[in-house]
Amino acid sequence: MSLKRDISLLRDALLDLTGMLNRPQPDAALLALAGVDLDRALFPLIVRVERRGPLGIGELAQLCGRDYTTVSRQISKLEELGLVTRQAQAQDARIKEVAVTVKGKQITLALDGAREKLMTAMLADWDRQDVSDLARLLRKLADDAMDFVRSEKSRA
Repeated sequence: MSLKRDISLLRDALLDLTGMLNRPQPDAALLALAGVDLDRALFPLIVRVERRGPLGIGELAQLCGRDYTTVSRQISKLEELGLVTRQAQAQDARIKEVAVTVKGKQITLALDGAREKLMTAMLADWDRQDVSDLARLLRKLADDAMDFVRSEKSRA
């Protein structure tokens, strides 16, 4: 198979996956399985803050592909629920960063457990080595994509 054809297949698979992941049904199923009562628009934010935080609102908005003002409003909702806090950045006190609270960490742990159950069921018929290869290669692709975006920003 040619590189051009492989890239086309990869693009189509990524479009299918992102389309599926952006639908409300998978999020609703994940939240229900986790036993978490949270607006589905909020849980990707709390998960990213827990994984990569503390994060500034601008950086979080970029990671989520959302508008700054939208993310700021959504973080305010998470703050009201006691799931995140805002704090001054250590390097620049003018910048407020978002960090997950203990209660927020409990939510992300429940979501992780539910996600693991769903993925285990989805991949039940896969060969263990295929799952390992997929995880390794997707991480490599994500890292290379993030490096590419960072290098493009530095050129701008």
